Amino acid sequence: MKIKRKKIFLILSIVFIGVLIFIIFKPSAQKIEAQEKLRPRELHVEFRETGYVTARNRLEIKPPFSGRMEKILVDEGDAITKGQIIIWMSSSERAAMIDAARAISNEEYIRWQEIYKPTPIVAPMSGFIIYRQKEPGQTVSVVDGILVMADDLIITANIDETDLRYISIGKKLRMYLDAYPAEQFEGVIEHVSYESRIISNVTVYEVKIKPISKPSVFRSGMTATITITAESRSNAESISNNFITERDQKKTVIVKTGSDKKPIFETREVITGVTDGKYTEIVSGLKDNETVVILHQQKKAKTKSLMRNK
Repeated sequence: MKIKRKKIFLILSIVFIGVLIFIIFKPSAQKIEAQEKLRPRELHVEFRETGYVTARNRLEIKPPFSGRMEKILVDEGDAITKGQIIIWMSSSERAAMIDAARAISNEEYIRWQEIYKPTPIVAPMSGFIIYRQKEPGQTVSVVDGILVMADDLIITANIDETDLRYISIGKKLRMYLDAYPAEQFEGVIEHVSYESRIISNVTVYEVKIKPISKPSVFRSGMTATITITAESRSNAESISNNFITERDQKKTVIVKTGSDKKPIFETREVITGVTDGKYTEIVSGLKDNETVVILHQQKKAKTKSLMRNK
């Protein structure tokens, strides 16, 4: 009787252990949410900087003596050439004498206009007027600015020293004015400062960028967003970042093997290369004919993007 009970207990124990093993090791039905294979892509690692439209050479026109503005022959936006007369001005003495002659009679006024002519002020360089500060009839002193002119408008940006390795003379950049984000245009780096500055406890270098074709709305003082390509890779074998999971500084993917009816899923570590924030190059760990998947119960890990906005 005791032997029979022992046999029954042994059989029940074996059945229980078998059921437990089946439950633990039973393959779960895993639904595939998405899948794709390696594919060559053009990957560009980019970051953004903020720049400002400035005059390459900004020159404020001031009078050589105190007096009165008689005529200002140019206005904002006008192109001028070096040596061109841009202002007619009377000294304080001439202004007083002309006013006294006008008070006497019109004939006396005309006579003194011919005898004592106003002084011309000429443009010291070729360029265009970006600001007009005075109007005819106003009295000015030698410290007052009348006009502001520039030889050309460029974009300047302060680049963090850690990003300076991506900057070189002659490199082309894409930009847009923040006021007109839909109108992109190209520029070329023409100068990188040799001396740094500290802005908000960050070491930066001033970079000057010449627009290849200026937008018609280009104005001094405008803010521009500059896109700089840090790294570029042609025909990079890559997959979407959604398929890559990062944990403990290791990057893994789930690879589907076997048939479509009986798929086998394998978690595999991969080595990655360039990423543009959306796709990532796979250097090793995957073959061209292998498929990576996202499973229904898999939690998608956030991938790090190299796209930076500064």
